Parts: sequence; structure tokens; C-alpha cells
Amino acid sequence: MSTTPLLSLPAERTAALLNDGGINTPVRNGVDAFRVEYRTITPQGDPTTASGLVVLPRSDSRRLRVVTYEHGTMVLKSDAPSVDTRNLPDRLRTVMFAAAGYAAVAPDYLGLGNGPGWHPYTHAPSEVSASADLLGAAAALAARHRRELDPNVLVTGFSQGGHAAMALGKALQAGAVPSFGIAALAPVSGPYDLRHVQTPAALDGRVTPGAAVLFLAYWITSMNRIHHLYDNPVEAFHQPYADRVEQLFDGTKNEITIVTSLAITPLRLLTPRFLEWAADPTGAAARALADSDGTCDWTPHVPVHLYAATGDHAVPYTNAEHCLLALRSNNVTLHNLGDVDHSGTARVALPEILSWFQQQFAPS
Repeated sequence: MSTTPLLSLPAERTAALLNDGGINTPVRNGVDAFRVEYRTITPQGDPTTASGLVVLPRSDSRRLRVVTYEHGTMVLKSDAPSVDTRNLPDRLRTVMFAAAGYAAVAPDYLGLGNGPGWHPYTHAPSEVSASADLLGAAAALAARHRRELDPNVLVTGFSQGGHAAMALGKALQAGAVPSFGIAALAPVSGPYDLRHVQTPAALDGRVTPGAAVLFLAYWITSMNRIHHLYDNPVEAFHQPYADRVEQLFDGTKNEITIVTSLAITPLRLLTPRFLEWAADPTGAAARALADSDGTCDWTPHVPVHLYAATGDHAVPYTNAEHCLLALRSNNVTLHNLGDVDHSGTARVALPEILSWFQQQFAPS
């Protein structure tokens, strides 16, 4: 629908931008970055729009290998990669891949960035549709610049973005994305198994309480708009939290505001009925979980590197272990990043992923 130039930097200034953000990977070229607003669909299949970041390398290559980077949990619309004005990590990680010679794309997802409405948090179908439609828009943008995108995409992402990356990889291999396929996949610290790992860990204390409260409240309010989990928030949340919880996720509040406005633990946040549903989901809750889970239920024909850390107290390492078993493929390896926290997994893994991509899948 539209493109807006965001960055136009030679190699030296690109390197300085990345270094200022704590990214010290090699810079091969300068970059040109754009916000792209494009047509896509809602979880119900209705027309809507979304925004995303597309970064093209300043190189002589006419045909470019594509890296899709999927960002992690985000509550502020203004933090999304294509509208971020502070050069937050998700924008810089996308620039990092373009600075190495790739065409790099990063969807804001539905309801974030300049997209209308609410964000359907950790909803695999809409993560895929928003990502797939951005690939099509990126191809159109590249064509205007007399560039061509290689159809076999490299996919990575962190946290919620690890979940989104796995879902997108599955869809690309299945031929569900017109004109594109999958070359390799490298998700980092994704919550791949909400039913058997992430939700139980949020309730029993393995996930840090503040993070658990944020994740559960975000997911329940999001899934209610798709699967109608409740008629009134008091069915799911204790007071006084029920009166405020939905508006906390309108895209204008930051994580600190949200967490300090809710209960200190999930047990104090959720009603007995919803605690029971979390332990044994049925009906609408089971349908909602089916939309979020299942991203690892396929057999990859391309190399997949999973990255996770035993020191992560936001997304437990067991998520990656369950995903490894579900994928049932000799093409999959799991890399334990050790005793680092959740955000640390991205800092450690993404430079390794870039190096792997460069060694095995040259940018052009």
C-alpha cells in the first residue's frame, strides 16, 4: 500500500549504528530501510492492514537472499520494528542481517506498529499470514529498486518470534506461502508448547512471576477476541484486575505499567475456573491452544537450528526439547546457550545464526 524511507546509511554509519546498539557483527555494506504498509487478513479472515520493516543492502547484487526476523513479545505499538524511533534491538537485528548483504524483513505483526486494532498474541495463524504477506510486499518493493528476492527464505526470530519463526517455517515448507519456500530455520527461545510446558511453568513458579502474569493476561485477552473464552473479564480475572486488564493491552502501555497494574502472581490474577482451564483445557480454551501450539508438528526437509538456554526463566528450555522431539528429523539440532537469561539468548544466538547463514547460505 505504501512505503516510507527510514534509514539510508553507508557502511561506516551502519557499523556505528549497530555498535551503538551492542551488535558487533561484520558489516559488508550500507543499508536502505523502509516501513512498508500492506494488505493482509485478520484471524477471522477479514481484510486488514499491517506494517513491517524491509531493509535492503547497498550492494551490486540484483538477486538477494532473504532473512525474515520475527520479533519477541511486545506490548507497545510504537516499539515495533518499522515505527521504532529509538533503534531498539528488533530494528537493529534486522539491520544486522541487511548489513551482511541480505534483504531483511521484520513484520510488526497484526495490531502493532501502524496496524489497526489489537495484537493477537502468540497466535500462530496470524503470525504466519502477517509474515507471508510482508514477504510479498517486500518482493514488490525490491522490484521497484530493480532487485529480485531469492524465493528460498532464511527464517529466524526470538521469544514470541521464535514461535512465529517456527510457524512460518512450517507454512513455507508446506507451500502455503505463494512464491516463497524455506531454506533454513533458526528460532531462539520460542514458547513452542504452551499446553505442556509454558502454561504449567507459568503457574508453578518456574517462570518469573512478573513475566508469567504478563504472558497469561496478554494471551487470554487476545484469545478471547478470537475464541470467546469469557463474556466478562471477571470470569477470568480477579478484581480489581478484571476492570483494567483488557485496556492494559491496547498498545499504549509499556510492560512496567502492565505488570505493576496486575497481580504479583498468576494464582492471584486468575479465577479458579481459569486456573482449572489452564491445567486441563477444554472447549474454547482447547481451541485457542490449538491455534498457538502445533508449530513443531512437522518434519523439516531443511536444516533447523534451535537455540535455547537452561538459564532462561521466562521461556523454559523444555519448550525447545519438546520441539526437537516433535520435529522428528535428523536435520534439527538444539543448541543449549547455558546459564544466560531470556534476553541474553538473543544476544548470544543471533550473531551465531548470522554466521551460520553466511557460511551455508551466501547472501547473493
